[in-house]
Order: sequence, then structure tokens, then C-alpha cells
Amino acid sequence: MPGTVIVGTQWGDEGKGRFTDYLAEESTLVVRYQGGHNAGHTIVVDGETFALQLVPSGVLHSHVTPIIGNGVVVDPAVLLDELDMLAGKGVDASRVRLSGNAHLIMPYHQELDRVTERFLGQAKLGTTKRGIGPAYADKAARVGIRVQDLLDPKIFRAKLELALREKNGVLAKVYNRLPLEADEICERYLGMVPRLEPLIADTVHLVHEALEAGQQVLFEGAQATFLDLDHGTYPFVTSSNPVAGGVCTGAGVGPRAIDRVVGVTKAYVTRVGSGPFPTELFEGDPVGDLLVERGGEFGTNTGRRRRAGWLDAVMLRHAVRLNTCTEIALTKLDVLAPLAELKVCVAYEADDGTRYDHVPYHQSVLHKVRPVYETLPGWKREIDGALRIGDLPAAARDYVRFVEELAGVPVSFVSVGPGREQTVVLPQAA
Repeated sequence: MPGTVIVGTQWGDEGKGRFTDYLAEESTLVVRYQGGHNAGHTIVVDGETFALQLVPSGVLHSHVTPIIGNGVVVDPAVLLDELDMLAGKGVDASRVRLSGNAHLIMPYHQELDRVTERFLGQAKLGTTKRGIGPAYADKAARVGIRVQDLLDPKIFRAKLELALREKNGVLAKVYNRLPLEADEICERYLGMVPRLEPLIADTVHLVHEALEAGQQVLFEGAQATFLDLDHGTYPFVTSSNPVAGGVCTGAGVGPRAIDRVVGVTKAYVTRVGSGPFPTELFEGDPVGDLLVERGGEFGTNTGRRRRAGWLDAVMLRHAVRLNTCTEIALTKLDVLAPLAELKVCVAYEADDGTRYDHVPYHQSVLHKVRPVYETLPGWKREIDGALRIGDLPAAARDYVRFVEELAGVPVSFVSVGPGREQTVVLPQAA
């Protein structure tokens, strides 16, 4: 079946949105399968920047139906604001469809997220405090409120009051916070129903209709492989499964619906928040600061400065394995242009001298490993005008081939700038 997954191979911010937008040209549906508005996708089209949080990146193509799948957690106010932003820029967002089985982010989720992070102090996880984790926790505890519950005010009120009985107790007795009022929440959320109801649909049915008709369906995740709840650098992870396997539960399809997995890889590595980062170049390091400034490495939603470091091929190989990537889309190669030499981490070395060619499963080991680098020459010239692989300097082409060799799968796309048109398509992807 013609299903394609776009998945990040690092800690997010690899540029998944721009490749979803690029590949959406030949797709009928673009489906977001997990995450919430804690992760943004930035797309530049004809010089105009679109910062998306919940709406799938394919919305910028008029022939695409963008779908927010059941695996996403949704703050309805954020969704409506985003639809208004798109309408203000002349984009028809009425095509967006929202799964009735997606879970709602409620005000108590956001409040609990904020107070919990403060309570953890130096052990905080570095969440965006937008209620994503608590919403997924309620989903797993089977006390969550779903989008479809908005369509029945009695059910919504009953579920809300049940939830507040526990949440207000925790907020008041543990965190000394004022209780939240059911009346105010009902008024706010049910007041959005007239605008939301036309969007709510059986998205699993829509996806399968398209697949069975032989139409191209593109599945888009948020965050990335090493923020995956099961396979990431736990506990410094997100609360869902961004890996390609998450498509099956988050969009309601089986593994055989997917025949292509594009692993998006930045030409260096960044991460936001706490957690291990073997190749990190700390703030104040000239190369690290250059990567941040040239790469615009500040959060789409939060504005937080991202931590930056050299490309980590140990992570990349593991991500290719976890996602069964068929190919790599390499982003922000242009950011490396001024550098005389480039380093790539090809292995880790532990304190006891053990060399790891794979990501060690034990967190105590991963936190202390030292990167083993190979050094490649840089090309020291701008490449943002390249249209084809032959336009790149020989050293840039060698870097791309080195990434292919280390990843074990071909590089199909290289981005040389933020614009949709600044995408070099390699022969095997043409």
C-alpha cells in the first residue's frame, strides 16, 4: 500500500515539516499520528514562513486533506488559533479533519505540567509545560476526555467532573493551588464546538479509503526517534511514540500499509531540554554557537535555544534500525558551509575503554560516553543556490556519501536552505 512515513532520526527539529510539505505534492492525505502542540514544524514557501503546531504540514497544498489522527493530543483553542492564522495567510484550512478519538488537553493537564516541573527542581525533564504528558497519562489511565465527548455536553460534563474530583485534590493538597471550576471549563470548551464539529471525522476510515484506492498517504510525526517514550533517552523523552511504528496505533493502520520510511537527519545534531548528548558543543564553543546562529536553532514554539553538536552516526544507525528507514533526507547542509573541517561521531567510548558502535541500552553508560570522531574536510563556500547534486562542492558531496555509508541507507534528499525550492533530489529519489 502507498503509505510513506516521515520520521525524525535525532531529538527533533530536523526539518520534518519541510519534507512533509515537499512530498505532500504527490499525496492525497497527510496524517499527523502523535504528539501535541509541544512540537512545531516551520515551512518556508515563496519567502513566507508558516509555523505549524497541530495542523499537518500538507495543509499548504490545496489538493491535500490534512488529518489529525487519534494518536494526537489536542488543545482545541490552539487548533482554532492555528486555523485562523492559516486563513489569515490565505490558506484554506477547512479541509482539516480531526479524529473523534484524539484526546483533549484540559486546563488541569497544563496546570499539573507547570507545577510538576517546578516541584522536580534540578531533576526537571524540560517539558514545554503545555499539558502533553499529563494528557497522555490520563489516556493510559483511561480517564481521558476525547474530542468526540465534546459532541455530547452531558457526557463531557460527567467526565470532566470525575476528572476534577481527583485533579483538584492533587492541585490543592500537594501543590497548594486553587481548584479549577467545572462551569468555566465547560463554557470554554463547549463554546468551541460549533467551529470544531465540522472538522471531526472518522479519520481511520478516511485513511483506509485512500489507501485502498491506491492514493498516496503521508504520515507525519512530531518530535523524533530519541524522544520516543520507549526507545528514546528516557526519562528525557516525550509521552508518545514518534517512531515509525507509532503510525500503526496513532493513525489506525497496519505495518503493511507502509512501504516507505524517510528518516530526516540534520547535518549536525540539536536537542531541546535536558538529557544526554554525547556530541554536544556547549554554549560558548565557537562551532556550537555558529551552528545555533546559522541554523536558527531556537524552538518554533518556545523560542528556547537548542543545544547543538556534531552529527552522531551511532544514533543515526540505531534510528535507521528502529524505524526501518528506506532512505535519509539530509537537512541544513548549508549551515556547515563556513567550516574548514567537520567531525562525525562514528562510535562511543566508555570510561572502562569499551567501544560502542551502537547506542548502549543502559542510561548510566550513555550519560558518560565520549564520542569517537572521524574528521572530514569542509567546503568553505555557500551552497544555498545548488539545484542538483553536481552543483555541490566535492567535499559536500563526500559528506553526503559518508552519511549514506554510516547510515546504511541512501540519502534521497538534501536541503540547502529553508525554502521549499532549496531541495536537492538525488538520482535514486527522482
